[in-house]
Amino acid sequence: MRLLVIGATGVIGRHVRDRATADGMEVITAARAAGAADVRLDLTGPDLVEVIADVRPDAVVNCGGVTQHGDAAAMVAVNVVGVARLQAALAGSSARLIQLGSAAEYGEALPGTSIAEDAAVRPAGPYGITKLAGTELVRAAVREGFDACVLRIFNPVGPGVAITSLPGRLAHELRAPLPPGEPVRVGPLSGYRDFVDLRDVAAAIVSAACAPGPLPPVLNVGSGRAIRMRELAGSLVTIAGGARPVMEDPDGSAGVGWSQADISLITRTLGWTPVTDLTTSLWDMWEAAAPSRP
Repeated sequence: MRLLVIGATGVIGRHVRDRATADGMEVITAARAAGAADVRLDLTGPDLVEVIADVRPDAVVNCGGVTQHGDAAAMVAVNVVGVARLQAALAGSSARLIQLGSAAEYGEALPGTSIAEDAAVRPAGPYGITKLAGTELVRAAVREGFDACVLRIFNPVGPGVAITSLPGRLAHELRAPLPPGEPVRVGPLSGYRDFVDLRDVAAAIVSAACAPGPLPPVLNVGSGRAIRMRELAGSLVTIAGGARPVMEDPDGSAGVGWSQADISLITRTLGWTPVTDLTTSLWDMWEAAAPSRP
């Protein structure tokens, strides 16, 4: 099976590449930067149709996108228009599209509940709004017979996680060469999040790419368990040796208060469940964040 991974140099894309290669798939990587992957591909560029025609993939995983730290116009260009252009480039082919969505599409949820794929969506900012628009484009295409599935990823954690995420930032800050006792300052940690290991995310993506038959238009990818962000921060401080505390800013915004995935549909559909516990994810993330030696 030939798999085209778009955004293969990103956090999730690298893990998808590694997992698919380990599973014996022929993997073609694509990225915006010249020379960074097998092919250069920009979802907003003129060469999209040509690249798809040249590669002739059996499935395409779109890990490309602008994150919540980008600007709104760039988010629309890539997360919405880019998805529409990718679908158009795949029209007439038999390739399956696996589009990466986000838990940010759901927005606020009732504390103590698990969020299923048919839950009401209330994205709170431009990132969630643009990811939801991309999802709706895929849903509409699926209704017309297009072979595609959106995997809504909850909060990734594990080796190589983005430094812009809470776990990635904490690991980076706790490793910074500052005096012992100097606190790491963060926003409020009162919210609850569903953290899922990047390697488990990659396994779900590869499984969805390979699964027979049509898939549901949307599948959640999470651990199925919400933990308080303060608990995660405390675990990382312990792993770091406890030399530096974490100090919360009481005047900051905690964002969404509760987020926990219902993963029963993906388990029934693909037989997928996460296998990496949070402690292992945090330890592996901590080790991967160590400065490289010359």
